[in-house]
Amino acid sequence: MIDFDDLIHNFLKRELNEKKIGKYYPSECGNCIRKSWYSYKTPKETDKDLIKIFQAGNLIHEFIVDVLKSEKNPEITLIGSEVPFKIELDELIVSGRIDNIIKVELDNKIFLVEVKSASSINFVDVPSESHVMQLQLYMHQQNIYDGLILYIEKNTLKTKVFEVKYSFNIIEEALNRFKALHRYLVLDELPDPEARIERDMNWQCKNCSYKEECYKATPKNILP
Repeated sequence: MIDFDDLIHNFLKRELNEKKIGKYYPSECGNCIRKSWYSYKTPKETDKDLIKIFQAGNLIHEFIVDVLKSEKNPEITLIGSEVPFKIELDELIVSGRIDNIIKVELDNKIFLVEVKSASSINFVDVPSESHVMQLQLYMHQQNIYDGLILYIEKNTLKTKVFEVKYSFNIIEEALNRFKALHRYLVLDELPDPEARIERDMNWQCKNCSYKEECYKATPKNILP
């Protein structure tokens, strides 16, 4: 019997590419800085189940692009998708791609749209702070001051959307986080385990691939 799980895994398997210190990704801005530090210093292969989840998210993104550019939705014009993004600071670059830029024809208003897939939208009452931070970077670079974070449920395609207004304070916080990560990497200095310290970030520890290294470096009894 053909094992389609193996076929899918072989198709999706990614080469282990080491990250380059000085080049960072917008989706990392809300991550635990220690986790990001480990991903540069001791990169690991992405778990095969997690790769499948990422691919499911990619398929959702492609579906939303089709929806936005469809003639069945004339009230929306898709201006761009997978738009290149780059912010250059003194010693580092933050680069990636913006999901979608749309125009609402009724009032001629431009929005950036960040799409996030979710197993369930029932518990999504507010947008994730990391998602807001990521979208704010895009808005800053594009000089577009209105954004939307769209959560779409993978099994049902039900959606929940949140409008986000431009905030320079959030953008400054995001950029400062990248500067801090860069400084820790250049100095080869391990950051504090912030996801274990900050209660609203504790959820990041659950499936962290660097949990063992983190607890070995900083046991529970010596947390700051």
